[in-house]
Amino acid sequence: MKRALSAVAALFTIFVIGNIVIVAQDMRPPIAKKVPKVLKIHGYEITDNYAWLRDREEKKDPAIIKYLEDYNKYTESVMGKHKAFADSIYKEMLGRIKQDDTSVPYKKGNFWYFTRTEEGKQYPIFYRGAKRDGSDAVVLLDQNEMAKGHQYFAIAEFDVSDDGNILAFSTDTTGYRQYTLQFKDLRTGKMLPEKFERVTSFVWTPDNKTVFFGTEDDVSKRSDLIFRYTLGGEKPVEVFNEKDVLFNTYVGRSRDGKMLFIGSGAKTMDEYRYLAADTPTGEWKVLAPRREGHQYTPDYDMGEFYFVTNRDGAENFRVDRAPASDPSEKNWQPFIPYRPDLHIEGIDFFKDFAVVSEKENGIEYLRVMDRKTRRAPFRIKTDEDVYTMSLANNPEYDTPAVRYNYASMITPSSVYEIDLRTRQSTLLKQQEIPSGYDKTKYETTRVWATARDGVKVPVLLMMKRGTKLDGKAPMLLYGYGSYGVSLTPSFSTARLSLVDRGMIYGIALIRGGGELGEKWRLAGRMNTKLNTFNDFVDSAKWLIANKYTSADRLVIQGGSAGGLLVGAAVNQSPETFHAAIAQVPFVDVMNTMLDDTLPLTTEEWIEWGNPHEKAAWDYMIQYSPYDNVKKQAYPNMLIEISINDSQVPYWEGAKFAAKIVEYNTDPKTQILLKTNMGAGHGGSSGRYDRLKEIAFDYAYALTQVGIEK
Repeated sequence: MKRALSAVAALFTIFVIGNIVIVAQDMRPPIAKKVPKVLKIHGYEITDNYAWLRDREEKKDPAIIKYLEDYNKYTESVMGKHKAFADSIYKEMLGRIKQDDTSVPYKKGNFWYFTRTEEGKQYPIFYRGAKRDGSDAVVLLDQNEMAKGHQYFAIAEFDVSDDGNILAFSTDTTGYRQYTLQFKDLRTGKMLPEKFERVTSFVWTPDNKTVFFGTEDDVSKRSDLIFRYTLGGEKPVEVFNEKDVLFNTYVGRSRDGKMLFIGSGAKTMDEYRYLAADTPTGEWKVLAPRREGHQYTPDYDMGEFYFVTNRDGAENFRVDRAPASDPSEKNWQPFIPYRPDLHIEGIDFFKDFAVVSEKENGIEYLRVMDRKTRRAPFRIKTDEDVYTMSLANNPEYDTPAVRYNYASMITPSSVYEIDLRTRQSTLLKQQEIPSGYDKTKYETTRVWATARDGVKVPVLLMMKRGTKLDGKAPMLLYGYGSYGVSLTPSFSTARLSLVDRGMIYGIALIRGGGELGEKWRLAGRMNTKLNTFNDFVDSAKWLIANKYTSADRLVIQGGSAGGLLVGAAVNQSPETFHAAIAQVPFVDVMNTMLDDTLPLTTEEWIEWGNPHEKAAWDYMIQYSPYDNVKKQAYPNMLIEISINDSQVPYWEGAKFAAKIVEYNTDPKTQILLKTNMGAGHGGSSGRYDRLKEIAFDYAYALTQVGIEK
């Protein structure tokens, strides 16, 4: 009988032991049907056999759903023998998190705000009270109750009016990152009737009744409109329309509460407007008009504007300031001068103080400036050489102390408070690990791999102390390398399930990321994007050559643009990796970037290139993973997608899996596709569901290198 396309095939082997008949089922992946679709562009003729898997309708084509469900069954059959192992990893991970826990309260106005999680409940509960210890706290929102009836539920923005009376918050019930803005009167406990859809940002004004909010286009999801609305009013008033398809727009407010901002941002340029917060119906004015290559972020403090800017060749940014009477660019004067070796990532103003977030040689620092006494600035001290630190939530402007976050790959996540006057830090809370944790059993370091063009690429490593570097240790190597995003040496309790079993965990800080400053970002985007993939492959080869692992013990992982990285790496050098995990992978680069109706496409033409232009097409086609699948032996792969993904549509990973199954020449290779049928780009929203997903991934990684208990 002929096997139907898109069906799950099974071979049955019958064993007879005594009088017992045992049927062993060896399932095979579903074979996607081919429906050729030809694209002719720039002299190329590209045939896409799996374009039929794309469906943007809310109700998908039944044939597509069947294919995805059949592939889920196949993936479950392959991983079924490891289910007990995955379950044990999940229980292990669960034992490391404090299920009944409370966040560090933060103060805004007359109240202290915090969240609390309770054992058995997926989501946090939001509280506030007049006392710092929370003894008089009341519930503002119970996300568990709100999530009932929804497979997915997320709360995004959460902010209370200056007088503490009205809560504004936004929610997503599908995972599509499409948020609804709502309001709750905290005096009565009742929800207000106003609801606004597709909200991307919002801010309060000091009158406690006016909000500005941004919305996104209902097709492209580009944030393009800003509105003003007064609670109880008839309808919102449009105050700004961002018509340039390269830009997104959003609203913000200075920490002192006195200035409002509308930002328009593209990948390589910015433009901001400002308005005094106490005149919400006033006229918005431009600070510095947009121009290619000029990136800046404004703030306002003590009657002056401040700008983190890269103008005049300050590639790693400096800080300028200008008077409120005329903050146009001709009046910008240096406040923090430019240093080529120092990347200024931001500056936060408090009454009498400023805190600068900066990076030097890839290491993060917080530098405190005393603007009242003019004492010499100082960097907050750390005990480790490789770590991550950043400012925590500090909404109060007039404060003698600020909070900051600290962690390393072996130090649990911690919240400190530093007294800005005495310069002494106090630990407020460190992540508790109920099952126990001994930091001395682990070690972390940063090594420098050599890429093919001689550039040194930093790689973060975590392993059990005493691990032999003889090439026999298994490794999971993670990477991203896009948008200037910096991967930090953060702490993960889940990761211990790998390291405790002898696996080395690595993070390759490749070009295209922001770890080594703006030059590092620019060296891995547009017409230098190939450096990103070369760096990752070369880092893996360097780790193998230096006996940290071996090709048959190496698993790689990346998500979204990191999934693009994984796809490009297995196409370029499949023999270097034993297995790969590609999560919500951006792999169908050419088709996606040709379609300006898809979310993110137009704004990313100046990140990847616009393939409507031949020069851009000629470069991008060199690395687009879907277009570069070829007849060769691929490593084992786990490709994970989400049906409600607004960032990377589900069909990209589905098409990629189908094509690799078609072209792979090694019959022993397993290509798994796992579709989350009720979530978006970030996976499941509930903490237990998310932990189960991580346990599944780690069980896959471990079993790929022969570790099954």
